[in-house]
Amino acid sequence: PFASQRFPKSTASEMPVQSKMSKSHGAAMLSASAGACGLAAAMSSSVGFAAPRAPAVAGQVAAASLAQASAPASSASPSAANAALAVGGVAAAAAAVLSSGSARRARRSEAKVVSLPRAANMARQASGGEEDNRVCIPLEELRNTDVEKVGGKSASLGEMISQLSGVGVPVPGGFSTTAFAYKEFLDKGGINNFINTTLADESIYTDVDKLMKVGKAVRDKIMDTPFQPEFETELEAQWKRVSGGSDTFTFAVRSSATAEDLPDASFAGQQETYLNVMGYEDMKYKVHLVFASLFTDRAISYRHDRGFEHQKVQLCATCQKMVRSETGSAGVMFTLDTESGFTNVVFITSAFGLGETVVGGTVNPDEWYVFKPTLAEGKESIIARTMGSKMVKMVYKKAGGTELVDTSAKEQNSWSISDKEVTDLAVIAVKIEKHYGRPMDIEWARDGDDGKLYIVQARPETVASQKKVGVLEDYKMLQKGGSVLATGRAVGKRIGAGKVNILKSIDEMSAFEKGQVLVADMTDPDWEPIMKKASAIITNRGGRTCHAAIIARELGIPAIVGCGDATEKLAVGQQVTVSCNEGDTGFIYDGILKFERTEQDLGELPKVGMKIMMNVGNPESAFTFGQLPNDGIGLARLEFVINNCIGVHPKALLNYDTIDASTKKLIDAKMKGYSSPKEFYIQKIVEGVATLAASVYPKKIIVRLSDFKSNEYKSLIGGEKYEPDEENPMIGFRGCGRYTDPFFTECFEMELDAIKKVRGAMGMTNVEIMIPFVRTLDMARDVMLILEKNGLKRGENGLKVNMMAELPSNVFLADEFLEYFDGFSIGSNDLTQLTLGLDRDSGLVAQYFDERNPAVMKGLEILIKACKAKGKYVGICGQGPSDHPDLAKWLMEQGIDSVSLNPDSVIPTYMFLGTK
Repeated sequence: PFASQRFPKSTASEMPVQSKMSKSHGAAMLSASAGACGLAAAMSSSVGFAAPRAPAVAGQVAAASLAQASAPASSASPSAANAALAVGGVAAAAAAVLSSGSARRARRSEAKVVSLPRAANMARQASGGEEDNRVCIPLEELRNTDVEKVGGKSASLGEMISQLSGVGVPVPGGFSTTAFAYKEFLDKGGINNFINTTLADESIYTDVDKLMKVGKAVRDKIMDTPFQPEFETELEAQWKRVSGGSDTFTFAVRSSATAEDLPDASFAGQQETYLNVMGYEDMKYKVHLVFASLFTDRAISYRHDRGFEHQKVQLCATCQKMVRSETGSAGVMFTLDTESGFTNVVFITSAFGLGETVVGGTVNPDEWYVFKPTLAEGKESIIARTMGSKMVKMVYKKAGGTELVDTSAKEQNSWSISDKEVTDLAVIAVKIEKHYGRPMDIEWARDGDDGKLYIVQARPETVASQKKVGVLEDYKMLQKGGSVLATGRAVGKRIGAGKVNILKSIDEMSAFEKGQVLVADMTDPDWEPIMKKASAIITNRGGRTCHAAIIARELGIPAIVGCGDATEKLAVGQQVTVSCNEGDTGFIYDGILKFERTEQDLGELPKVGMKIMMNVGNPESAFTFGQLPNDGIGLARLEFVINNCIGVHPKALLNYDTIDASTKKLIDAKMKGYSSPKEFYIQKIVEGVATLAASVYPKKIIVRLSDFKSNEYKSLIGGEKYEPDEENPMIGFRGCGRYTDPFFTECFEMELDAIKKVRGAMGMTNVEIMIPFVRTLDMARDVMLILEKNGLKRGENGLKVNMMAELPSNVFLADEFLEYFDGFSIGSNDLTQLTLGLDRDSGLVAQYFDERNPAVMKGLEILIKACKAKGKYVGICGQGPSDHPDLAKWLMEQGIDSVSLNPDSVIPTYMFLGTK
């Protein structure tokens, strides 16, 4: 589905030798850049060419050139008679219309039409006449309202060329065959009756073998039927118009169905695409194949399952100039998060070479998230990035067509596009979304020669944007203990289970039974007839925007893609549970584990007397949780980000040059794509915090700086060398005590650099910080000096610094501690532990651990009153209110500003507190 090849520049003096139009006739064939509108004239008494009307903006810019066209043919220079003018991605080309040595004046508002020897209605404009019976139409003449005329892809491309090129959305031009031409072909060829009769048999939709036989019979019938002569004449004329008659000019020939790219059905990949198509005969053959692809097995099955009548869907061929991304990059982007439906981001994927590898799931691509609100403000807006393996790329064959080749080690370890290009793509995506007024699924390509970005397709996103509003669907594992057999990228937020069936090719489809777990190296849309029967889908290859992922989302089936070795680690008949509800990573567990699915209609939640915030530490879950009713994030644990996204001890990174070779090798694998160990650590914290902040923006998020215990730090890569052995790490070297210790100061400063970037360069001033385990007033003073020294002075740029009130000393000296901080966020877990003298990790005394103990509640009361007396913020972020709604109600009655709950407790707590 990618049009990928650069646009050769052509003028009359550079006419390809293959052109049938001679210079003696003053032929002008202009091949323009993105979104080309070619106005050319090549005349004699026996040859005619239809020059379509240019868009208004093109006509205005080209007026001066057109005025020169009145000179006699003998004196008209090639440069004067053939001028190509590119304006904002839409090229308007105007040429003199010469005949018998006399000139005809071309007007700004229209272009002359010299009719070819066929019916007049073939040249009728899209906007004129009672009925448009043209068989081919230039893309620049189409609008999004022409879906019934030329199908979804062609209409969308025409819409962008005519409406968005002026605002910086570059789209390669070309032409489209029409639904009228397709119907004429089926009717005159006697194919319609054969198709209708053949597909009327309902049994083919439940029998894969029958479906395959019937599909082949229909396709063979179409391929054996020649095109009508008038269609071939116009097809060749359009090919010449765009290519200049050059047999080396390359096209992408793609399907464009009248029932595809709709807001509620994508038809993604249901018909065929042909890349690097050269020469008229090859194009004609590929158009024929596209027509036949309306009846691929997958397309027949897809239409039937979604209630589209076969005879009411027409297929057109989009013939588009290719962008040369075989030496560049290409990918897909969505104007929302495809898993959660979160709309404030642009999700971009990319790989080297032609984009078919990304769409088809052949590669695990690079991924980025770009935050729309700060993008609009001109801030640094890339909030997350993940490097894919990119093991192969698709390139051109010399004789036409494409092939897969291995990528180099350098390509595998490099980003396929730059941060600037990611940002530029996001800007383009937002413009397209704004124009269409809905979330969009967009394909793009970067030309390896000119380095420019081009949009080659845009269609409505059809899954995440169609989710029911106000209904919360949730899957939860009820049973743990199964060993993890494999992991990959999670698609959807569901859980499935069943027996594994490993298929090596589509030829084995008949061996697949309903309810089995489909495991394959990769899938493509041909697999759709069995994908819908699967309880879950697992692939070795592919990213979250590949066809397997798109179809799985539409079908509501959990899928894990890009596992790498699932076909080797899993065995046919093995029982597994496939979990996609634990963040971006999907887990395949051994055995059938218990899980539950719930669906809750939120309706209108009751108002409560305090703010309900959330405890969220894992950036992978942030966009999902951010859509719950909430007043922000009251606790974002930075150690979760460090553990999940970095996994390396900060000292090992700072001392990278002197660490042992085996540790260095582990670190190298983690920091691919980052320039230095220090940059890797800081940037990963930036991305984690920014993702969490984006999920609730502009509501506040309180980030607790790292609070690892020594035994937890020791478990990180390289940690053994730097951490002490402590008898009781829970009350040992942790929190603020580390920050102010010379051993850890440089590590702490990297955290602060990250927070400073998120709040400054990225503009996310909704981020507040929290200091944990502040034992003494001296510690409070010292940590504030360190913050100020590192550019995070309390009060500057609206920065608020809170203290985690969790020690008896914090209770006894509450007023004094408040002199250093903007408020308290109460950590009820440690406060309960230290008030009652318990080790909360010990099962021997677990029965005594209760935040509702009178001594603990007395401490809570003191802390709340101290903050209220000074007009400062006070909230609670411990486990207590999540486990005990009655405690949350008591805290509300005490006047606490907020409670921060585990996400699964948010709705129940709202409902509990809202009851009278």
